[in-house]
Amino acid sequence: MDNTQENKDILAQNTGETDAETPSDYEVEVKTQTEETRREHKPHYKREKPKGDTIYSDARSIAVKILTRVERTDSYLDKLIDSEIRTEVLNDYDKSLLNEICHGVIRWMRRLDWFLNGFYRGNWEKCTPEIKNTLRVALYQILFLNKIPDFAAVNEAVEFVKKISTQKHGDVVNGLLRTIIRTKAELVYPTREIDEVKYLGIMQSHPNWMVRRWIQRFGFDEAQQLSEANNKRPILTLRINTLKASKQDVLKRFEERSIVYRTCRHIDNFITLRLMSKIYLDEDFKNGFYTVQDESAGLVSILLSPSENDTILDMCAAPGGKSTHLAQLLNNKGKIFAVDKYDIKLKMMKENTERLGVTNVEFILDEENDFQNEAITGQKFDKILLDAPCSGLGVLSKKPEIRWKREVEDVFSLSDLQKIFLANAAKYLKLGGVIVYSTCTTEQEENTDVVKDFLEKNPDFKIDDASKYVHKELVNADGCIETFPHKHGIDGSFAARLVRQV
Repeated sequence: MDNTQENKDILAQNTGETDAETPSDYEVEVKTQTEETRREHKPHYKREKPKGDTIYSDARSIAVKILTRVERTDSYLDKLIDSEIRTEVLNDYDKSLLNEICHGVIRWMRRLDWFLNGFYRGNWEKCTPEIKNTLRVALYQILFLNKIPDFAAVNEAVEFVKKISTQKHGDVVNGLLRTIIRTKAELVYPTREIDEVKYLGIMQSHPNWMVRRWIQRFGFDEAQQLSEANNKRPILTLRINTLKASKQDVLKRFEERSIVYRTCRHIDNFITLRLMSKIYLDEDFKNGFYTVQDESAGLVSILLSPSENDTILDMCAAPGGKSTHLAQLLNNKGKIFAVDKYDIKLKMMKENTERLGVTNVEFILDEENDFQNEAITGQKFDKILLDAPCSGLGVLSKKPEIRWKREVEDVFSLSDLQKIFLANAAKYLKLGGVIVYSTCTTEQEENTDVVKDFLEKNPDFKIDDASKYVHKELVNADGCIETFPHKHGIDGSFAARLVRQV
């Protein structure tokens, strides 16, 4: 291996434990198989092939297809996975494996590439995306999924490469992976002493620019904690929809089905689940008894503190979770105008409000930074929610591909856009009214800097201390909500309550 760093570690320790606070559907299924079942049935990798007659007909090959598309386009990982899971090509076991592999490879891509680059004979950067992702899929199984035999991961990779390329490439893949397996107890890692940014970036699989910012802001130890939190499998959080069901009834139904849940610390009617497969197919979900929403997103609606007679503008409403939460807090009273510039997103929001029994939301197709619709321009609002477009660095555990899609320049360009949106919001607010500005990022340029710039230009506004509305442990020294995955166990987020003084 060509890596020159001196320290060595035992890769046998890399069993996914840093990524396993919540087990994946795949892991749970494997672990719940009895020894008798394992003896009676052939191992998974030798089972009958899933349905389908294309070259992408099993979990691993479909994972390669998805990962290649994510790499080449702006496609969202979860949407690509969802489109595959909705077909009948894969059985339930392989659907879980597909989800595990895709998220795992994206999450740990830089660490995987560190090893593959060291063993690959040739220019790794010039390797075709399909071959790269085939190797990543195989190596992820070898390093992180203990329940899959190493030789099975290798064999699947080799056979797939032979289908999409040549026997020669198949032999290369075979030799590379088997060499890693033979020597994995003595693989060489980067060292912190030489370059702590590169070390943290590789070991926790984040881009250098990102970890460099966090080290400068928080110090190395806390930057490492934040990175580790981003690599944990996300916990599924639900908001119980009291417009259709009581909290007690929903929890009782979970208990009857032996679904393990935990009530959330910061907001009533929010719960987390340890595991629930096919949640969108669940009858209680379809009936609107609950919806998926992180607690950090719920804090924003709490901070807006809507009243029953309020007329509310939700400026960047899609996908609609905050609009429906506001409607729930209002018990379908008052009026909410939900704006988005894409008709397809409005259609999805309408379907969601119908499922949840929300009746006080009106949907407006318009540009959020320059309103034209008279339903908006013809009035002033009591309260405005601006959940601004942002870099999304607070939700890296749920959307791991973001770390590879963003550059540091995006943080600054988004900050400029956010300032425009916030200035536009102020035009439509009544005297004494409230704007809540929120993001799902951890970066100061998109959060406190935007608010400070706004207050400097709008002296008739002031920050209303968020500790009046949410627990003070979630509030920073400026009186704004500021959460971090490693500190609060929820998504990274920011929210400021800005009041226009009379």
